[in-house]
Amino acid sequence: MSAFVAHALRESERRRVSEAAERASAPRVLPRSLSIDELAALASAGDVEAVGRLYDGMVGPIYRYVAVRIHRREDVEDLTQLVFERIVTSLPRYRSRGRPFEAWAFRIARNAVIDHVRRDRAHEPLTDGHDTGHDETPDRLTERGEDIRELRRAIATLTPDQQEALALRFAAGLSAEEAAAVMGRRAGTVRGLTFRAIASLRRQLQPEELLGR
Repeated sequence: MSAFVAHALRESERRRVSEAAERASAPRVLPRSLSIDELAALASAGDVEAVGRLYDGMVGPIYRYVAVRIHRREDVEDLTQLVFERIVTSLPRYRSRGRPFEAWAFRIARNAVIDHVRRDRAHEPLTDGHDTGHDETPDRLTERGEDIRELRRAIATLTPDQQEALALRFAAGLSAEEAAAVMGRRAGTVRGLTFRAIASLRRQLQPEELLGR
């Protein structure tokens, strides 16, 4: 083999190794079509972009869930941040075991809300002094767009399980099966709780002139 050929082969190998190193060091762009569960699997393996995508996809639902259960805006914001800190910290230990990631994440959120309520008693029935500055309660809970303050008072009269089911189904956007996994109940039970909660809200918020009809 001539010296020229040997040199050409060495240069070719050097370029191949260099290009492979550049590809390995280049930031990987995840497909936009990845589901939450797929992102969770990547995030639990240490993929930083997947962690960011999980945050983007879940911060809204988790904030709305917390806002239905906790009434002061500053507490809602602080608690949402705390929930994500716990989620990220726990990601290396996350295992799907056939359950959706949302159920795992909202169980963390639920526990955080329960801890907060026990400490602060923040979800007692509203008075005029409570903060009603955010409007995350879903409009579908009423048919006539009642005032948010009145709606919150009505929600406060529901049982804790009804409030929980309502928050998970409509504020967080979970299915009955996903909400059941968070609450440790059957999906049929969650559907029943949701139905009774909505029926109670409609009775309370119905205009007085319609009650006698």
